[in-house]
Amino acid sequence: MDQLMIVNILLICIFIAVLVLPFKVKKVEENLEVFLFLCGIAALTISSFATLNGEPFGWTPAIVIEALTAPVMITTVAGIPIGIVQIVLIVGLIIYFAHNQIQKGIQILVNKVPLHILVFCLISGLGLISSIISAILAAIILVEIVCALPLGRQEKIGVTVISCFSIGLGAVLTPLGEPLSTIAISKLSGDPYFAGFWFLFEMLGIYVIPAVLAMGILGVVFLRRQGTPAGGLECVLVRESIRDVVIRAGKVYLFIMALVFLGEGFKPLILEYIVQIPAEGLYWVNTVSAVLDNATLAAAEIEPSLSEIQIKSALMGLLIAGGMLIPGNIPNIISAGKMGITSKEWARYGVPLGFALLLIYFAFLFVPTYLGIY
Repeated sequence: MDQLMIVNILLICIFIAVLVLPFKVKKVEENLEVFLFLCGIAALTISSFATLNGEPFGWTPAIVIEALTAPVMITTVAGIPIGIVQIVLIVGLIIYFAHNQIQKGIQILVNKVPLHILVFCLISGLGLISSIISAILAAIILVEIVCALPLGRQEKIGVTVISCFSIGLGAVLTPLGEPLSTIAISKLSGDPYFAGFWFLFEMLGIYVIPAVLAMGILGVVFLRRQGTPAGGLECVLVRESIRDVVIRAGKVYLFIMALVFLGEGFKPLILEYIVQIPAEGLYWVNTVSAVLDNATLAAAEIEPSLSEIQIKSALMGLLIAGGMLIPGNIPNIISAGKMGITSKEWARYGVPLGFALLLIYFAFLFVPTYLGIY
């Protein structure tokens, strides 16, 4: 057994632990950020013993710098670095100081707009604009509105999970929406695709936009099936302390660092096996993005040498699976952290919905291929 195989076996063990332990061990579930951080360190350390085609893996100064800076620098505005942590912190403080005005505004909205229409507009609207305002900001807006809606806890969780699928899908349509789309555009910017700003919109819009609208309809159906409490619930937006806002931003920072470490640590496994798989298999293998950063997987998989159907299948697999579990996407992380949604609670809605979407889009993507349409 060669060294690379041993490394990959150990990485598979870590992957299984990341997938299973948050559901089985309460202490892990309560300290998910720390657990993923430690798993990321372990994966990166183990991968340092592997080489593939002369390429080393594991700890490098570049990886450490990326892990430290990725949570706080996604882009720059007027020369100022802007990242998820600053957005979470700043918006959290704005909501803290404007708490009363926000609650009154949401209350007026709830009183004037029927709840089911409001939920449809919330889910589909945020999904459609997330590619412009970013998935991060869309998720923060989502959580503040859902927290204040006159719904029970399970109804709020269901609406939140469905909304995060919508946001995660919609955000891919432009490079402004999420890191995955930025990376894909960058990797495909040359020959033969010459990808520009609207490249992913033109390639995936026919799949993504109907899905976003369908998520809005699903949210309405979900509420009708669940039923609303007799007489409704009071519309209340809980006011956090400044300490809570700062701690949440710190947890998000640790979470993003963990995802960077995990993504880099699993690279030997990804490059040795995953990228060699045909399009149909790659679509299903990309369900690993439920627990790994889909941007890292996209960086490893997307290449100009891939056919259009391979690119579509890889990206759609990543996007759909990213909604299934909390670590799969930034909106999930923000929403679960703010609302205190556990891994089990998220999976109760996310896993069945994700698999249903995967089956539907597998048919959309590959049945035409089998029929010779592509």
